[in-house]
Amino acid sequence: MKAYGVNELRRMYLEFFESKEHLKMNSFSLVPKNDKSLLLINAGMAPLKPYFTGLEVPPRKRVTTCQKCVRTGDIDNVGKTARHLTFFEMLGNFSFGDYFKHEAIAWSWEFLTEVIGMDKDRLYPSIYGEDEEAFEIWNKEIGVAPERITRFYRDPVTGECDNFWEHGAGPCGPCSEIYYDRGIKYGCGKPDCKVGCDCDRFMEVWNNVFTQFDGDGKGGYTELANKNIDTGMGLERLAVVVQDVDSVFDIDTMRAIRDKICSLAGATYQAEEAKDVSIRLITDHIRSSTFLISDGVMPSNEGRGYVLRRIIRRAARHGRKLGIGDLFMAELAKTVINESKDGYPELEEKKEFILTVLTKEEEAFNKTIDQGLTILASMEEEMKTGGKTMLDGADAFKLYDTYGFPIDLTEEILTEKGYTVDKDGFDKAMKVQKDTARKARKVTTYMGADASVFDAYTTPTVFTGYDTLVDEAAISVISEDEEIDGKIASELVAFLGEGRNGTIIADRTPFYATMGGQESDQGSIVTEDGEFVVENVEKLVGNKYAHHGIVKNGIMKLGSKATFRVDAQQRKATCKNHSATHLLQKALRDILGTHVEQQGSFQDGERTRFDFSHFKAMTAEELQQVEDIVNAKIAEALPVVTDVMSMEDAKKSGAMALFDDKYGDSVRVVSMGDFSKELCGGTHVKNTRDIQSFKILSESGVAAGVRRIEAITGANVTAYYKEAEAKLVNAAKAAKCGTDALAAKIQAMQDEMKALNSEIEKLKAKLANNSVGDIMNDVREVNGIQVLAAKLADVDMNGLRNLGDRMKEKLGESVILLASALDGKVNLVAMATDGAMARGAHAGNLIKAVAVLVGGGGGGRPNMAQAGGKNPAGIDAAIAKAYETAAEQLA
Repeated sequence: MKAYGVNELRRMYLEFFESKEHLKMNSFSLVPKNDKSLLLINAGMAPLKPYFTGLEVPPRKRVTTCQKCVRTGDIDNVGKTARHLTFFEMLGNFSFGDYFKHEAIAWSWEFLTEVIGMDKDRLYPSIYGEDEEAFEIWNKEIGVAPERITRFYRDPVTGECDNFWEHGAGPCGPCSEIYYDRGIKYGCGKPDCKVGCDCDRFMEVWNNVFTQFDGDGKGGYTELANKNIDTGMGLERLAVVVQDVDSVFDIDTMRAIRDKICSLAGATYQAEEAKDVSIRLITDHIRSSTFLISDGVMPSNEGRGYVLRRIIRRAARHGRKLGIGDLFMAELAKTVINESKDGYPELEEKKEFILTVLTKEEEAFNKTIDQGLTILASMEEEMKTGGKTMLDGADAFKLYDTYGFPIDLTEEILTEKGYTVDKDGFDKAMKVQKDTARKARKVTTYMGADASVFDAYTTPTVFTGYDTLVDEAAISVISEDEEIDGKIASELVAFLGEGRNGTIIADRTPFYATMGGQESDQGSIVTEDGEFVVENVEKLVGNKYAHHGIVKNGIMKLGSKATFRVDAQQRKATCKNHSATHLLQKALRDILGTHVEQQGSFQDGERTRFDFSHFKAMTAEELQQVEDIVNAKIAEALPVVTDVMSMEDAKKSGAMALFDDKYGDSVRVVSMGDFSKELCGGTHVKNTRDIQSFKILSESGVAAGVRRIEAITGANVTAYYKEAEAKLVNAAKAAKCGTDALAAKIQAMQDEMKALNSEIEKLKAKLANNSVGDIMNDVREVNGIQVLAAKLADVDMNGLRNLGDRMKEKLGESVILLASALDGKVNLVAMATDGAMARGAHAGNLIKAVAVLVGGGGGGRPNMAQAGGKNPAGIDAAIAKAYETAAEQLA
């Protein structure tokens, strides 16, 4: 058997199943689409669930993919073992009601033995114990001896079986795996070592899932009319067998990353177990990080962004443990990209962006970990002062959750100093966080979307709105909608009366549904019996367009012929904003760099909102440059052309694919002259001149590494400038000058105000100085230190501080408290000289003692403190308390 590389194996598998009339589909994004049950794609079949359930029609009944996956359930074991990974690739061949067991088993055997060249005598199939059909195929058709076929039965206690796949209620069925005997050197040495043993000798390389039943979740099963095939085979695991290496960390693509880590760290793999753990962990985590970022996931403190942040920071921390002093994640990502770009060319396309995100996050973590060390040091000091030897679990969790400080690092540092960590308390705090997150996750159906009354209607809606704003169709579905406990409850009906809210579905519509950032059309549905106002349109699972709204007059009847009419003005305004967004993105990339990638967008008839990757606020000059470019392209009257082509042709044309969009075989490529070319399913103007004008309203940050621009177009720009002009005229009127002289008039007024304020401050200081003579009579001497506590009228905090400084000069070594009521509030300032502090004086403690008497609080340093209060009536008591407290301090 030839030791094929990972990229070769991927290509060979996909080409083999293409030869068996399968449609090769590119890997779906790691970010699930329309599946609220998953945070990240974690299995090869996960993106295909709508096809298996029949909620969507697959592009072909036979499909093959190599799907990138991320699982973090066992993340704590990654690195500690040579088996666990967070990122992996799943090879899959799928049948949606087409071929079944005979073909699936035969093709799996053919690929392994004839294409890869595995020794038939080292392959051992397994089956579900009661699956006689699979046994007969393996034995009679493939020719595998009965004693080489392993049967796995359900556990008599739990009822579970590894060779029967089910996930609650829904489609399920038996499995048939294929194991490869790697030889005695990988075995456990036990005389009964065989298929199913926990050692590494017999490794599963293929798993055929025969989805043939509909389970009720209680042990009851009925045969499915359309049976499916779901094959899963880990690419990395297959490579281990083919390349005859010890583990996944030794296969060609991962070994390259592993060796790069060793080079950066000056370490040798398998020389020291503690370092091996770090090397394996970083090898895995840099792959996960690189692929997650390439699919648009950004580091954050929640959801999939938190998964990414945690993975990056674990890797960065283990880099420190290996002694890698400099930033290294981006350098490693270059190796990941180089090793995987054969199967995932988007990695090379997004290389600059991936490297930038990794560098920024690693820099942030380096600051965070230093901050964490400082916080931990203060916690150690508190433990030492309190005579404790165990760090409270809540404090450990705070370090972990707030500062991103790993619990194992906390334990390691404290153990070296003779302390321990309340791990149970930490685990409890962690459980509270997980339970909160779990409760927030929506309970969904098998396919990951909320079940609805519309699922029974399976006819997809044909969207005709690219070519027309008016179309006719018969009403296929009507529901009456009612809001209950903040949720919309729908009931299918045959009639919907005047004033009632509801939903209408037909087999064709010109109404654009909300998707891709573009808000839906609005308009009306008219029959001979009534009119329905369409307020918004939603695309349901199965490509059904649900028109939500209210019956304006008359009645809507199921089956009635209806005219669907889109609000032309609203569509036109939305098109302007959407087309302008394409120009905006290209302009941003021209000015800021190609790292700019769309992170989200929103367009309706009022404005466009565009989120993009960039790591600092744009300057006023950059914003003006971008706005000028967009307006220049509008003025150039570029034709806006939409071409429908294959994804492959679209990529060859240089079209950009927007973030988080999932495309089919045929895609729409929207070109604006030679300036912009993007894959987009939205609606657009015919020519850029139709946009008329473009104005950026704001630029702001919305997340780490993500900026947002809000802008307007067309008539909204005209309205914006009209409003701005009206405000300018009103401001000039208030300033009693013309609009052309307004700036100079405002500057003159500000200069005048500045001069007046300076005069006021001088008068305040003079008044305060005049008070010095009066309050000198209140000075008392305590143990050789002058103590003054005095009340002044209408002096602000700044005036009290200035007066306090002058009194220190006048009195020498002294303790001073000054109080003043101003506008119904109390200002307090306390000061102590160096000599007074040497005798025990403390301004912060002094003011803390007296502030409560005026209804306030405060504190400060030993030499100076201030406070505020709400009770002027308490000033006299505060003065008396000040003398008392000062005497106690100086005693």
